[in-house]
Amino acid sequence: MICKQAKRADWNYELKAVYTIAILDFVFEADKNEPDKFRYDVKLKDIETNKIFYDKLTFIYLEMPKFKKTIEQLETRFDKWLYVISNLNKLDRIPDSLREQIFEKVFETAEIAKFTPAQILSYEDSLKYYRDLKNSLDTAREEGETEGILKGKLEGKIEGKIEVAQNMLAMGMPMETIIQVTGLSEEEIKRLA
Repeated sequence: MICKQAKRADWNYELKAVYTIAILDFVFEADKNEPDKFRYDVKLKDIETNKIFYDKLTFIYLEMPKFKKTIEQLETRFDKWLYVISNLNKLDRIPDSLREQIFEKVFETAEIAKFTPAQILSYEDSLKYYRDLKNSLDTAREEGETEGILKGKLEGKIEGKIEVAQNMLAMGMPMETIIQVTGLSEEEIKRLA
């Protein structure tokens, strides 16, 4: 991720921070005596000076077996995420305290992930059909709007020409002049008269 931030032929030293998040299904042997500590934020440091070597690189380790909060104990969004990660395979519905758009999306994605290969194929076919239909409708709507605008402009121009022709007729102007100014045919102008 650090290398991807480099621009071709030029290196920008104002890099964005890079985080590695490791969700562990085990507990480090050295951490077994700390049952309440499950998150470790690790940075590289120089052993000799004990100073952070590079502050834009962080490793976050989450020892999930240590996360024991119940649904009633969740206080922060971070708690909620950890609860979902720990319990997604046990939940058959979204708990009320997790009724947020992001978690609903997670549950929806998890439902799709449980599909059999045949169900996935059917789901993808239905998505393709839906997207094709939506695309067709959107295109038709755009074309209809464009056609409506053009038709409205055309009708507006014709109405304007008719109004000018009627005014010129009322003023007693010659037919040739009215034809020349409005672009209407002699028959159209006679109908107006």
